[in-house]
Amino acid sequence: MPGSVFSQVMWVNIGFMETTRAGRPRLTERRRPGTTAREEILDAAGELFTTRGYASTSTRAIAEAVGIRQASLYHYFKTKDELLSALLHQTVTPTLTFLSALRHDDPSAAQCLHALAAFDGAQLLTSRWNLGALYLLPELREARLATFWTERERLRLAYLDLSRTILGTTGVADDAADLPFRLVESLVNMWSQPPQSDHVTLAGHVADACLRVLGVADDLPDLRASTHHYLGRNSPAEVGHL
Repeated sequence: MPGSVFSQVMWVNIGFMETTRAGRPRLTERRRPGTTAREEILDAAGELFTTRGYASTSTRAIAEAVGIRQASLYHYFKTKDELLSALLHQTVTPTLTFLSALRHDDPSAAQCLHALAAFDGAQLLTSRWNLGALYLLPELREARLATFWTERERLRLAYLDLSRTILGTTGVADDAADLPFRLVESLVNMWSQPPQSDHVTLAGHVADACLRVLGVADDLPDLRASTHHYLGRNSPAEVGHL
């Protein structure tokens, strides 16, 4: 499998305003990666939510971790829930964007699923913080996060539709259709900081496993080659260039 397919997938957040707010200088020098205050706030929230827990993290603690006033944080995020929602969307939006671009190339179901799983898995493994672990928070079941769950369900159904199409040609039982999505999500348990090179490559192995559980094995070398092609061609700007 070409090493560059997964090793070059980078965590890149979206760009925002440079200062915390007009007329409100930050309390300290810039502490976190990113070019803007909003980006730094999300980075701090991602760290604190995944290490201390969502319920145990206050907006004051997040502001202090960034080096800005709490009032400045509210200029970007009105509530802690908004911060959580923004972080959760970072786990699904890039992959949905990639999938949309991928479909324009009209790949086969097997090609599409392999590339999707490889891209999605690499995103989970190479994120600066283990945002996928936030899925286990009890707070995620609140109605105010319904938009995130709608997007996640879109992604799950995309996996499911592709899997069922493949199963129609391999003869494997239909109850295997949900396995590829679950296999990719299991990668959150293998996240590390900093990301390890073998963990990044692991996304490719999981993509292979997604096809194997559906009864596809002989075509894996060709699928790896097509994934390398599609990732290089369709990787969206939001997550960098392969």
